[in-house]
Amino acid sequence: MTDRPTSYVHQALDLLATFGTREALVGDGRRLTYPEVADEVRGLAGALTAHGVRPGSAVLVLLGNTVQGPLLQLALHLLGCRTMWVAPVTSPREVDEFVRLARPDVLVHHADATDGLGARIAAALPGVPVLRLGAELTPVTGVALPDRVPEPESFLQTSGTTGTPKLVHHRESFYRQVLALAAGFRAAGFPLLRHLSHSPMWLASGQITSLFNLFTGGVLFLRQQWDPEAFIRTVHAERITSTFVTPPMLYEVLDHPALPGADFSAMFMFNVGAGPAAPARLRQAIARFGPCLRIVYGLSEAVVISALPGLTDDPAHPQRLRSCGKPYGDVTVEIRDDAGRALPPGVDGEVWVRTNLSFHGYHGQPELTAETLVDGWVRTRDIGYLDADGYLYLVDRSQDRILTRQRSWPIYSRPIEDVLAGHPGVRAAAVIGVPDPVAGELPYAYVVRTPGATVTGGELIDLVTTELSETWAPGGVEFVDALPLNRSAKVDKRALRDRYASGHRTDPVGEPA
Repeated sequence: MTDRPTSYVHQALDLLATFGTREALVGDGRRLTYPEVADEVRGLAGALTAHGVRPGSAVLVLLGNTVQGPLLQLALHLLGCRTMWVAPVTSPREVDEFVRLARPDVLVHHADATDGLGARIAAALPGVPVLRLGAELTPVTGVALPDRVPEPESFLQTSGTTGTPKLVHHRESFYRQVLALAAGFRAAGFPLLRHLSHSPMWLASGQITSLFNLFTGGVLFLRQQWDPEAFIRTVHAERITSTFVTPPMLYEVLDHPALPGADFSAMFMFNVGAGPAAPARLRQAIARFGPCLRIVYGLSEAVVISALPGLTDDPAHPQRLRSCGKPYGDVTVEIRDDAGRALPPGVDGEVWVRTNLSFHGYHGQPELTAETLVDGWVRTRDIGYLDADGYLYLVDRSQDRILTRQRSWPIYSRPIEDVLAGHPGVRAAAVIGVPDPVAGELPYAYVVRTPGATVTGGELIDLVTTELSETWAPGGVEFVDALPLNRSAKVDKRALRDRYASGHRTDPVGEPA
């Protein structure tokens, strides 16, 4: 790396100084103004320097979704460090792999909230210094910071949707692009955001959400735990104008008894993403919240790919409730076949994207990087198509294609899930492919009933057969109290596959076999 006199953080701190004394960051019982944010960033950088953290150090960070997350990220990047973020909910079996990939020089974690996992990681890093926020590491003043630092970098944990989570490498250009996006947002005259975030800093979406909101001069509200009632209460009391939820989170809000009395009239951007939302539930959301609904699609490897703002139930284009919008900003999207050839509109294939917000590679996994990052394009592993108007539709993850030997034609879980969720007796549904000795694979559905509903598995299988065809009909329907979610609040289909593989079965009408 080439030393440079400044990083993007110097530019960011200069920017924060233009926002006056208004409120900037709310969480953990604290309400910080912009001058307080800037002071704490510099103070944490001073404390890190005093404890021996040097420019270019690789720092493994273990934090929840706290106000210290963006502050620590900016402080470490001010020093030109490489930050490596690991989720506090990382399973013990993943810890050794993260330590092997990261090879950090320093471990930083919260003094109370992460002591257990922090101790486990520390034990796997003999001789590596451990600094605990709130204990050894508190902001200090009067410490001289280095004049020249290497390019700051980050390695962010993926959500684990497709397998063992990976460390996604983003260089300083990623953060300069966030600054540019924020400048464009301010120049467009949009209102200052009051953004409520449950996206932690160990996800790329959490990084861009937190920093973008601070760089636009709004107020960032951070919450550690997801709770639909607390979410509704905060939106009402704090006049929240922007937020992001996954489809399962949206469904919990829609179904919560506290929602009818809550005021959501200040909401400007109600972002929904990280997975497909059922059109039937989106119609309910539009009816309740109005045209503030915004579908977004992105990955850890390409954080912002497409958006569909101002979502409405347009009778002229009813199919667009299944779309994730048009490419956003500088993003280019192509649909390609297995040989990498571009496909025409309306034809399913793998989604490839090119953007300035794409990642630099997977840390310590060059072969996987070469498979995913090809000539400047990111292979998303998602299957979708573009319509004639340029709207992008996702039909499944490539890993979730259900291959039926009998028909010699793949089917996808998304259309089946949409049909199931459209039944008034269904709150949520998830479909996986399971082995079948005749067909090769068959769809198998896990369904959460709405309270008081008596819909049967047979009725739902008939519904899918009528709406799609017999080929798409689930081979079984299992009713569950809730769908399992991964650490990013997405439906955890790996957990559902494990459940099925463990021998738990139902007959086709949804009764235990």
